[in-house]
Amino acid sequence: MDIAVVIIYLVGMIAFGFWGKRRATTQSDFLVAGRRLGPMLYSGTMAAIVLGGASTIGGVGLGYQYGISGMWLVFAIGTGILLLSLLFAGRIQRLRVYTVSQMLELRYGPGSSVLSGVVMFGYTLMLSVTSTIAYATIFSALFDIGRVPAIVLGGSVVVIYSVLGGMWSITLTDFVQFVIKTIGIFFILLPVALYKTGGISGLADKLPVDATSFTSIGGQTILTYFVVYTFGLLIGQDIWQRVFTARSPGVARWAGTAAGVYCLLYAVAGAVIGMAAKVLLPALEARDDAFAEFVEMQLPPILAGLVLAAALAAVMSTSSGALIATATVFSQDIVARLRKRDIEAGSEHDHVRSNRIYVAVFGILMIVIACLLQDVVAALTVAYDILVGGLLIPILGGLLWRRGTNIGAIAAMAVGTVATLSTMIAVGDIFANEPIYVGLASGLVVFVVGSLLSKPTASEVMAEWERRSRGEGSAPEPVTEATI
Repeated sequence: MDIAVVIIYLVGMIAFGFWGKRRATTQSDFLVAGRRLGPMLYSGTMAAIVLGGASTIGGVGLGYQYGISGMWLVFAIGTGILLLSLLFAGRIQRLRVYTVSQMLELRYGPGSSVLSGVVMFGYTLMLSVTSTIAYATIFSALFDIGRVPAIVLGGSVVVIYSVLGGMWSITLTDFVQFVIKTIGIFFILLPVALYKTGGISGLADKLPVDATSFTSIGGQTILTYFVVYTFGLLIGQDIWQRVFTARSPGVARWAGTAAGVYCLLYAVAGAVIGMAAKVLLPALEARDDAFAEFVEMQLPPILAGLVLAAALAAVMSTSSGALIATATVFSQDIVARLRKRDIEAGSEHDHVRSNRIYVAVFGILMIVIACLLQDVVAALTVAYDILVGGLLIPILGGLLWRRGTNIGAIAAMAVGTVATLSTMIAVGDIFANEPIYVGLASGLVVFVVGSLLSKPTASEVMAEWERRSRGEGSAPEPVTEATI
């Protein structure tokens, strides 16, 4: 029965892909769902994109190892969504661009899009890979197959529905996945975990004292989670691309805030489930096995199928969102700029067809890399280190400091990225805190110095930036159907 439930779920995702295909008739439809999502769809898809394999599989695993303190990774992600929604989402939505790099070019002038596109491409590709890695723990436990076949199976489903309908398919599947994961985590797994362990007081009695400490994972680790993931959520292409789908600045701000609050609750739920797994399955070899093993051992088949489908929903939503972000960055910021081609030139049919090809190619690459890597949280850490070290300073600098210039931004991207990766190699530890701090500090210094030593951004560039920030100067997408 549990296998049947999951198979029905996977078939349903592909069916939504075909349904979305009928709506993805323009480039705007394919890349940003026509910029017309209402509050319900927007909040669901925003929560779905950030709560993926690391948040669900990894979050429960951290709860298994560290107790309630394992919540901080996902809590930092939720904090990032809250800050983005309340401080920047309305302004970002008004720009009506497709990528973060296009925002940088609009703010600083020509010259920064290719370099920022390369950095963002590396981040989104690695993010899609980390989510794909998480398929293995679920499919392997469910179908009793090897890790590589499990990755290929789950990855193929994601690639199929993403290629068919682009962001429309992904939005529709994300909303279904959001509903499924809400039911699976909050209404099935969490109550069962608490019931079988005697509630919160039972967990406290059965686990070591440090399992109920909010700082047992380590203060430095908690700080690093907020630096890497909170800041990373402020600037990631996969997140901004969801902001671009909102039909208005108000939707982006308040529906996004609701998604952020949901993420905070999800963080606590994951840690508690991990703690219950520690009580009931104390001898697991790997913490990331805690989720799937707990479900298989503690739930009846139908409920197990629903909860495993919820985990798949979490993983697949992030994977598909990161995949289309990878294709968007590559086509809009790298290929178009290197060929010096007008992004809007050509027919809508040609745009949609070429974007489908990019999604398919990078989907295959995503599956291949996932088969070669092992640790979900490690791969995600590399992705966010690259993103934050290379792009946080130029992006926030452009939003908050008028004196920031193109020279300062490009220097910060180059120096911050190289410093982050070089320090990571020198330290020899992916999880070390030093790389991200070195990258941010060096990027900040060269951004400020480079901006002050160069000419201010041209007045016509700043005038256009301010006009677009007010929502002027770019025609809205046509609204053809009611939104939710």
